[in-house]
Amino acid sequence: MENTQREPVITIRGLYKSFGDLHVLQGVDLDVFKGENVVVLGRSGTGKSVLIKIIAGLLTQDKGTVNVLGHEVSSLNEKELRNLRLKIGFSFQNSALYDSMTVRENLEFPLVRNVANLKRSEINEAVESVLDAVGLLQTINQVPSELSGGQRKRIGIARTLILKPEIMLYDEPTAGLDPITCLEINQLINEVKEKYQTSAIIITHDLTCAKETGDRVAMLLDGHFIKTGTFEEVFDTQEERIKSFYDYNFIQ
Repeated sequence: MENTQREPVITIRGLYKSFGDLHVLQGVDLDVFKGENVVVLGRSGTGKSVLIKIIAGLLTQDKGTVNVLGHEVSSLNEKELRNLRLKIGFSFQNSALYDSMTVRENLEFPLVRNVANLKRSEINEAVESVLDAVGLLQTINQVPSELSGGQRKRIGIARTLILKPEIMLYDEPTAGLDPITCLEINQLINEVKEKYQTSAIIITHDLTCAKETGDRVAMLLDGHFIKTGTFEEVFDTQEERIKSFYDYNFIQ
């Protein structure tokens, strides 16, 4: 199906964001369509994480519009923003798990806090279902310190899935992981899209991650997207800034 016939779940137009004299985003335009994984590629400090924080309403833009699931994010009040965030799964770079809680308790926490009147059997079923989806049912009674970095990343993703979000925002999902675990996380991101029918923005500077998970890739440089398309379309170029990014990553 062509993008023109698909419904956008995120529409960004003319987005600007500065921190003092640091002009991070300078005219960003982006559409994310339903059921699509869009990778935002760029070097560290180019504003990739700032972009998804604005989408989630964690930061406010200086100029421009961000529409998520039909809502203009900057115009929402606190309650409306909270309701919108329940439809957005945010996978943080450091997994953001509570060290003092078991895996089960980490997963129960967002569910019990946001969904009223759940029976114990429903909570158990939800926890076991998402743990099974990320292949870590056996870790249910462990604490985060007993898990590997890759396992913590998976549990972090499971915790966002428990509220059945429509949109996933992944912030550097493969950062700090060994190559084999990176491949497993890439595979999991694709499985999440298929199983949960999510749309996603994946922030990364890992080209293998971009190639494996992205239906489309958007290259962020100098505060705006300089090229958007499939992985092959973006990197089939003589544009020096894109070529140097590709070469630096040593991808085969």
